[in-house]
Amino acid sequence: MSAAQSIPDIEAIERATVAAVSPEASEELDGWLLPFDGGTVKRAKSAVPLHRSAVDAATLDRIEDRYDSRQAAPALRLADADCFDGLRAELERRHYVQDNPTCVQIGTVRQMRQVANGAGSMADVDRTPDDAWAALFLGEGFDPVDGAHRVRSLARAKGSLYASVRENGRTVAAGAMAFGHGWASVHGMRTDKAHRGRGLAGRVLAGLAQAALAQGFERVFLQVDAQNHPALSLYRRAGFQTHWQYRYWQRQQWPG
Repeated sequence: MSAAQSIPDIEAIERATVAAVSPEASEELDGWLLPFDGGTVKRAKSAVPLHRSAVDAATLDRIEDRYDSRQAAPALRLADADCFDGLRAELERRHYVQDNPTCVQIGTVRQMRQVANGAGSMADVDRTPDDAWAALFLGEGFDPVDGAHRVRSLARAKGSLYASVRENGRTVAAGAMAFGHGWASVHGMRTDKAHRGRGLAGRVLAGLAQAALAQGFERVFLQVDAQNHPALSLYRRAGFQTHWQYRYWQRQQWPG
């Protein structure tokens, strides 16, 4: 975590992250945010701590009880922070497995807007996602089931915006932006498999940045798979820096 980053920023980002994926339900418990959702979007159904502090086994018991009470598999989204060493050991003892290391990156919308320079016009930005925007998530190279869940999750978030690069009546690149808790955030970045390498994702980022500036937002964050090197390269050019990394932890078996 960056030394310049404050604990309130962490809490604001975690709250904004959950709001952007719009889970079916959520609760708060002992300094944790507990979202519940029947879809495939892990952020929408993984408990996340709002502060960086040690967590005892009793708190984990209560989190598990809440997920079990909803017949949902207990899952956590946990930063790679030293204060959680004891919790990670307890999770391993309880047969949780970790996966999907993900970088939380922070930037400014003004610098993000510059990434499209020389790559063509900015993406169009709309207040609701149209059918062509949604269809991109179901296209070649994407898991159609996961894509459908992501479209539904992103589309029902209040106040979000949806960017599209359109060619010949089709959307060939897309993304979404949510606003909340003092932050703009980027989600759902997708580029059609046949159109990658043309700078279209940069045009999506630039369009979203322009929309964020129009709404008075300066700070922006996003989350990206730590192994997605093309995306990491794009976001680096857009001025983003990683402030922390997290992993998902899920119990291998749960009472059904």
